[in-house]
This record gives sequence, C-alpha cells and structure tokens, in this order.
Amino acid sequence: MIDGPFRARLPRYVGPLLALYERLGWTPNHVTLAGFVVALFASAAVALGQAQAALVLWWLSRVADGTDGIYARRTGRTSEFGVYLDIVLDMAAYGAMVIGFAVARPDLRGRWMAMLFLYVLCITSAMALGSQESGHADAPTDDRGLRLGAGLAEGGETGIAYTLFLLLPGWLESLTTIWVAVLLFTVVARTELARRRLAGAAVVPAPSEGDPTPHVASTQGDGDPTPHVASTQVDGDPTPHVASSPSSTDPSERSEV
Repeated sequence: MIDGPFRARLPRYVGPLLALYERLGWTPNHVTLAGFVVALFASAAVALGQAQAALVLWWLSRVADGTDGIYARRTGRTSEFGVYLDIVLDMAAYGAMVIGFAVARPDLRGRWMAMLFLYVLCITSAMALGSQESGHADAPTDDRGLRLGAGLAEGGETGIAYTLFLLLPGWLESLTTIWVAVLLFTVVARTELARRRLAGAAVVPAPSEGDPTPHVASTQGDGDPTPHVASTQVDGDPTPHVASSPSSTDPSERSEV
C-alpha cells in the first residue's frame, strides 16, 4: 500500500548510492544479490537474538532491493531476468526472516507457519491478478517490470512489521497475530477485487497453429456486447495487432510483494 508513493520519491535521494555501485563495478543484478545476502545475515542475527544488528542488516538489504531497478534504468542495463531475479529473491528474503524469528521464538511456531503459508497466497494472488489485469485497457498503471495486483500488505508493510517484531519483543504474540490477520485480509480483499474486475472478462483461447484469426480479449462491461480490442496498429498497416497480455509495458523496474 505504501510501496507506490515510496518508489515514486526514492530516485531523488539515491544518486550517491548509485554512484557507489558504479565505482564498485556492480551490475543491477549484483545489487539484487547483495541485498539478498544481507537479508540472510539479518535472518541469522534474528535467530541469534541480535535484534539491533538484525534491524540494521534488514533495512540495508531493503535499500539494495529498492535501488536495483533505479540503477538498472539509470545505466541502461534493464533486463527481464533482473525483474525475475528480484521478485524471487524478495520472497526468499521475507521467508528467511520468518525462519529466523521461528528459531528465536519457537513457541509461536503456529504463527510463523501461518505467515509463510499466507506469503505464498499473497504473492500468488498478486501475480495472478496482475497478469490478468495487464490485458485490460483500464488496468491500473504500474511502473514495475512484473505487474502485481495491489494489496494492503506489500514490501513496505512487511518491513515495518519485522521492525516492530524486533523493537517490541514483549508484544510479539500480539504483533504476529495482527500481521497474520493483515496478510489474510490482503488475500481475501485481493480475491474480491479480482472477482469484481475480472468476472465479466472472457478467457482468451490460444490460437491454433495455422489459424490466422486473431483471438481478441474482451474487456466488455456488463450489458455491453461489444468486445473492446486492444490495438497496437503500425503506421501504414491497416491490420490491427491484438495485444497478447504482456506482463508489463516497462521491464525496467524491479518489483516487490
């Protein structure tokens, strides 16, 4: 929920850090990998009961996660693999922290297990909704390379939750219960959003080999029998080129949960 405004403002303040990456000879994928490695150290610090070290390491890893895509765009080294690597290592970092918490507080294992289960549902529902929305003309705009459906619990909220876990250990039982409830609400709310946005959309069959007829995705509203064709017609070519539901219009920005 707070990720969008944060991503919009962050590029104004990270110039010196991007210059450091350049001096080190790092690629954007190196930044992504470095952020993940630091997150693993944060998880180990959590497991060892070193809350302050874990907090510093966690937010250092999130700085790297927030700047890899900016660095890729500034240096012209964007790639679809970078987008893939970023989301995979993001989820691995979130999960690693939960494992660290579970080692430190095994008495709350039920809540840690629920978190991991709900993380799977959160990212699955976000990717499924984002993939389906990308084929709609009225889909919300998004600057990430991998289109993700909006939700209450995203990367920023996850970082805040982990920070509270570390700073307020006496409240951990209540805080973890609240966080599990937030994750569950995110999945339910996103599913309801998907139902409302996608219930009237037709499934587009894949064209059979040798079939020159384009299969048009219909985004018609209730009571509107006219399919709305997404045309990307080339100048001088009268044949409409039907959009095939790309994952994004801009592969340059790395994503978050």
